[in-house]
This record gives sequence, C-alpha cells and structure tokens, in this order.
Amino acid sequence: MKSLKYSDISLIPNYSEVFSRSDCDPSVDLCGTKFMLPIIAANMKSVIDMDLAKALSEDGYFYIMHRFGNDLKDVVTQMNEENWSTISVSMGVKIKDKKSIIYFSKHKQRIDYITIDIAHGHCYRMKSTIECVKKHIPSAKIIAGNVATPRAVRDLAEWGADIIKVGIGQGSPCTTKDKTGFTVPMFTCVKQCSNITLDNGHCVPIIADGGIRCNGDIAKAIVAGASAVMSGSLFASCTDSPASIIEIDGIKHKAYFGSASAENKGHNNNIEGKLNKITTNGMSFGDKLLEITQDLQSSISYAGGDDLNSLKNVNYTEV
Repeated sequence: MKSLKYSDISLIPNYSEVFSRSDCDPSVDLCGTKFMLPIIAANMKSVIDMDLAKALSEDGYFYIMHRFGNDLKDVVTQMNEENWSTISVSMGVKIKDKKSIIYFSKHKQRIDYITIDIAHGHCYRMKSTIECVKKHIPSAKIIAGNVATPRAVRDLAEWGADIIKVGIGQGSPCTTKDKTGFTVPMFTCVKQCSNITLDNGHCVPIIADGGIRCNGDIAKAIVAGASAVMSGSLFASCTDSPASIIEIDGIKHKAYFGSASAENKGHNNNIEGKLNKITTNGMSFGDKLLEITQDLQSSISYAGGDDLNSLKNVNYTEV
C-alpha cells in the first residue's frame, strides 16, 4: 500500500445545511478541557516562548512550552505563581527530569499537561518516565511521543499516556528521514495510528506532529484521525515568534530550526535537524490563529457539519 503525505490527497465535499461558515465550531476537547482550536504551536525554541505561552493560555488556546534552555522548575514555578489558566510543559527522560517531577510533587506545584518529548518515544526510558509522572503527579495529563506505529501508540497508552504525539521525520527542519532512513509519511502515519482502542474500550487520542505546510493540512490531519495537530513552520514565520530575523536581499526571514539541530543543541553530536530560513508571513500569532479559525470553519462547512467531528466523515482522493 502506498504511503501518503498530506499533499498526496484532496478532501471531497459533503452536502451542508450550515447557514454561515462563521457558525461552525472549530474548538477541541483534550482530556476534558475545551480549547479554541485543535492546532498547537510546536514546542520548539524557535516557535514558542514564555510570553506567547502565557498569552495562548489566557486566550483559551492549547500550548506546550518547550524544554530547551529552560530550567523546568523555574518555568513551572512562574506559571504557578502567576496562576496560568493552563499549565502545559515539556520534559525529557533523563534523571534530572524525573527529579524535577518529584520536586513538583513535594512542593504541590500544579501541572495540567506534561509532554514527555523525545525523538524516539517507543522505548524503555519513555515507559519509566511515564511511570514516574503517574506516581508523583497523578492529576497531570500525559502527552507522550514521538512515535509512528500503531503498536507504539498502544504501548504508550497502556503505560499510562493520555495523548500520543505521532510523527517521525516529517517536519521541514527535521533530517531524520535522510540521516537514518526512518519515517512514515504523515497522512498514512496518522491514519494508521488513530482509532487505536485499548482493552478497556478507550480510544487513544493522538496529536499529528509534523508535515503541515498550509492551513488545509490541519483539516487533512483531522480527517486522517488526529484529535489535534502540531505545527512549527506556521507559527515560526509569525512576526512575533521567538525565531531570529534574518534579512536576505531585503526580505525578512525567520530562523526556524529543528529540536535536534546544532542550532538548538549547541553542539554537533547526533544531529537530525537543520536551520530553515523561512519568509515571514507578516502576521502575529493572533492574526495567524484567526486565519486558522476561519479556514477550519470553512473546512467544517465543506465537510457538511457544524464542528470538527464532521471531518471524521469526509472521504478523500489521491492526487
């Protein structure tokens, strides 16, 4: 069977009785909390910072603060002291990360969502880290990844993860597929990894991470079975993103780099990412979120419904 990227398919419209596209609801429920949109700015250093994370939290959007160059204890302490609406952070699988979890438990720090974020999430260290979080902060919802197979989704969910982040080697600044040979094109990856049902009847929600080139790809990811979608380039290109500005021939670009790049790591060991110089889109985060809202409302109307669930009933064709 041919594996498909988002660009390999087109969505087929359904009959609609929606009076106006503006009546369509693009909000999403993640583990019992409703957020404005299913889109998530990638938890990367060139995409999101504390100021943007706080603004997203206050405005009802889901976010995940990245784990690079920050002290996790300082980040969580600030979020608690300022009483953010949603506290959503990232961590790794090292001993220091687990010690931070124990510290938060001891000091009764609130964390709503913890993303355990590593390149190859289907591994023993992921399992032990999930167990650590479940033991010490049982109230936190765990997002775990990244993985790219149905078996991995099932295993991480059975280990205790609430949401699984799916996608390996498909982000534009990621070179994993070239350096290692491992990847699965995103539309097929999401389709295969969605609708995984555990023995208790629970269907595992997934976040489709990577491969988003335009707003329409968000709808395609949801059609494939994603509950939410993560993108870096859509937001790194915003005027107020933390990505540095680079001027090339008088045109402003943003320095968008992968989490496994030398720019992010600060060294050249085990590099699986690169620096992309992307043209700024001329929009702030707020402008971009409004554009995505309107485009998703249109997608919902083409799907023939009035909320994101309608996208689950859309057919597609290969192009």
